[in-house]
Amino acid sequence: MLVSIALAGCETVSFYSQAATGQLKILAGRKSIDDLVGHEATDPKLKAQLQWVQSIRAYAGGELHLPVGSAYSEFTQLEGEYALWNLVAAPEFSLSPKRWCYPIAGCASYRGYFDKADAQAQEDRFRAEGYDVYLGPVPAYSTLGWFDDPVLSSFVNWKPDRLANLLFHELAHRRVYISGDTGFNESFATAVARIALPDWRRRQGIPAPAVKSVEQARQINSLMVIARKQLKGIYASNESDDAKRAQKAQTLQRLRSCYRTLSEGWEQDARFTTMIEKTNNATLALVSEYQSQVPAFVQLYRDSDADWERFYEAAEALGKLPKDERKARLKSLNERAQASSKKVTGPSLQSETCMSAAN
Repeated sequence: MLVSIALAGCETVSFYSQAATGQLKILAGRKSIDDLVGHEATDPKLKAQLQWVQSIRAYAGGELHLPVGSAYSEFTQLEGEYALWNLVAAPEFSLSPKRWCYPIAGCASYRGYFDKADAQAQEDRFRAEGYDVYLGPVPAYSTLGWFDDPVLSSFVNWKPDRLANLLFHELAHRRVYISGDTGFNESFATAVARIALPDWRRRQGIPAPAVKSVEQARQINSLMVIARKQLKGIYASNESDDAKRAQKAQTLQRLRSCYRTLSEGWEQDARFTTMIEKTNNATLALVSEYQSQVPAFVQLYRDSDADWERFYEAAEALGKLPKDERKARLKSLNERAQASSKKVTGPSLQSETCMSAAN
């Protein structure tokens, strides 16, 4: 493996060197959560958060049948605010992100850097080559069971339900992971957390999100879906590059304008606002990787009679299908899920009307 990395060039050697150094530093800083919770000198706020982690781990292993093992049984205080920085790059006229392939994890649509300066240097390089780029902080990631991932200071102080959502997502990667299919893996893990959270909240006495918050998130996702659909049509056309560039700019401007209109009066979430304002092919690709197949996996869970083991086995079987067959199966599941959702909630054309209007 080292020989193949060396032959690939200096940038690859540099990437793996920083990755190894960053990972080892995180592992070297681990402290037992049981010890921290039992120690009188531990800050009370940190102790309370770590107790939530213990409860979430117990639920994930007992109720969700996830392979928790020793994952998140330790805590690491990071030197900086985030664990690493993820880079996503997509061509100027494509919503298919650049893929990087790794010796163990397979291929993925993002590249993680522990050093922000390294990430920014790569961001500048891709921008200079004409790519749309997104560079964002990453509070947590999974090593897919190769290491016992610790709880990090970058997310330990999150609200309990957000903390549970994250840990359910990352632990799901340890149960089902299909090499080379980022969209499958991230949508699957997102679906596991989404399905599990209502019951977990109920057991903890934590109220569900307000209905209006759920609807707002749905409208934001609808805007992104419609924008992707319109851009795909533009990129597939026989127009000149200049014409495509102008139409792309108009579509992204409509997206931002529609978001501002729809979100007027909302309690703004800075994370969503920042992403919308910076939206390009890379950010749209990233959102798609995490969200596009979630309804399909929710439907697969229903088809599995809400049995977690049957669901995981069905997801694994789906992941083993040839890529085209897997894609067709996910599309069918998505269509069934959407049909069911429309029967329950009714159609909402507000986002589509806004995106279709000339601005």
